[in-house]
Order: sequence, then structure tokens, then C-alpha cells
Amino acid sequence: MLPPGCRSRVVSVAGTRIHVVEAGTGPLVLLVHGFPESWYSWRHQLTALAAAGHQVVAIDVRGYGRSSAPLDVSEYRMVRLVADNVGLVSALGHDTAVVVGHDWGAPIAWTSALLRPDVFTAVAGLSVPYTPPSEHRPLAMMRALAGDEEFYIEYFQEPGRAEAEIEADVRGWLHGFMFSASGDAPPLEPGAGTIGTIPHGAQMRDRFAWPESEPAWLTDDDLDVYANEFEHTGFRGALNRYRNVDRDWEDLAAWRGAPIEVPALFIGGDRDGPTILGAPAIDAFGTTLPRLHRSVILEGCGHWTQQERPVEVGDALLDFLGSLS
Repeated sequence: MLPPGCRSRVVSVAGTRIHVVEAGTGPLVLLVHGFPESWYSWRHQLTALAAAGHQVVAIDVRGYGRSSAPLDVSEYRMVRLVADNVGLVSALGHDTAVVVGHDWGAPIAWTSALLRPDVFTAVAGLSVPYTPPSEHRPLAMMRALAGDEEFYIEYFQEPGRAEAEIEADVRGWLHGFMFSASGDAPPLEPGAGTIGTIPHGAQMRDRFAWPESEPAWLTDDDLDVYANEFEHTGFRGALNRYRNVDRDWEDLAAWRGAPIEVPALFIGGDRDGPTILGAPAIDAFGTTLPRLHRSVILEGCGHWTQQERPVEVGDALLDFLGSLS
């Protein structure tokens, strides 16, 4: 399962276990995955970035894999995840790092650079563009956005509800969810709805699409890696991240409207829901990311950017890292 030249270990960070897979030596690059993934989503970039002269560390975010999974929902608030990243940099023997995140990992990376630019001296976000903390409570905004249906983050709020759907068939759910959010999924029929909203009384999987043959970026073996991890851990820890969006809004009130002042990179796909919905945030990068290096939108790419387009993502990250020298 480990890419060639990579090693796996668990690092103690202020009493929290953080599982990492790492490769190479040199300046530190921290890779932060999203939902429902793990360190494995960075399998292609680990070796590519290490070969270019970096110590590259892909983590399991708390609640995933072999990392700690606290019972208290509030232990998954954003400031805790930023603290994990800060402590990990120190535990790995570094003072600074470039932090890169995808999906939920992107807000974790953006916020790490926002709160601790002394530690995270550059940042890259994939799929989810940077949006400064706003004046509007997130769950209220999501309620307005979903109309007569439930926004998926609303659906995830009640502990046990989404877990019951997903854990009834972990591999099948992951298969449908990941394919449906990819650039390989068929176009939606008019009026068919999206997987981002759920009719009342329905389940997310009711709107999944299913591949006739496996896409090259997600083999049976890849799917087995993810399924085996979640069969072991369950989904409670992963879903608890979503259950803190209003806590995060309260915790980060002092940074409302604040730009990120360190060098930045954004990579998205033109078939990726969060990138498409994030178009206003991308348009505001001149203000919110004043040291933006590039904003790269990959044609035909869906949500799983670093897996669907590993070479292009690796090249963009190497170009960004080279610009920092």
C-alpha cells in the first residue's frame, strides 16, 4: 500500500496521535486530505515532491485511520486541527512548512496559514477556494441554499444518521460517492438534483451514479484501501468535522474578512461542485489571497483533483514550491 520510498509512523502531538506517511528530506511539505479519504489520496504526490528535494508528509487527519479519534464532537473544531498541524511541524523537527490541503483539507490548510503564518509560510488549496470567515452563520446559509431539500452538511449534523447510511455498505457507498463527484460521472439530467442535496426522507446514495467500468484513477485496489480503513474506524470521526461548522464560525470571529498574507496556490476542476460554487471566492482572490501564485482550473476534472489528475497537480505544486526559493 505504501508508495516506493515512503515510510509510515505515528507521531505524538501534545497527546494526540497523528499517523503520517512520509518521504524524502529537505524543506517540509504537509499534505492534508479531505472527506472521505486518508493520507492515501496523496500517494502520487508523495514521491514526486520528495524526488524534487522536499520532506513530504501526508497525514491522517484526527478521526481517520490510525490517528486519534476523540469522542467529543467539539474536539474536531478547526482550531484543534490547526493545532495538530502546528504541533506536527515541531514534532517533525521543523520550524516552518508549506501546507497543502484538498476538500476539507483545503479549509484546514487555509486556516492554518491564516492563523499561523509564522509556521505555514506558504499554502495551497485544492478543490475548495479560500473564503475568509464571514458574518453569516454557516448552517443558516446552507439551509437557505438547499431550498426544499437538505444540504449534505445539514444531513451530516445528527450523530449516527449519516453513519447508518454509509456503514451499512462502506465499500459500495464510497464507490458511488467518489464516482459521482468525479469528472467521469455522467452529466446530470435536468431536474434530477445533485448529490449535494438530499430530499427529505431520502439518502445521499439515492442520487449516486455508478460506473460501467472503473476509472483509471480509482482502481479496485485503491477503493479497497479506503474501504478497509473505514471498515476499521467507522465514519464518526470523519463526520464530526462537519458538526463543527458553526463552532468554527464562532471561534474564528476575529478573522472575519481577513486575507491570507503568505504565498498561495489554488487548484480546482471545472467539473467540481465546490470549485464551481466557489467562483465568487475565486474572483475575490486578488483581495483575499494577495500573494496568489496561480489559480489553476483543470478541464474535465471533478472533485478528486490530486487523484484524477496526479501529473498536472504534481507539476503545479512543484512550480509553486520552486517559486518560493
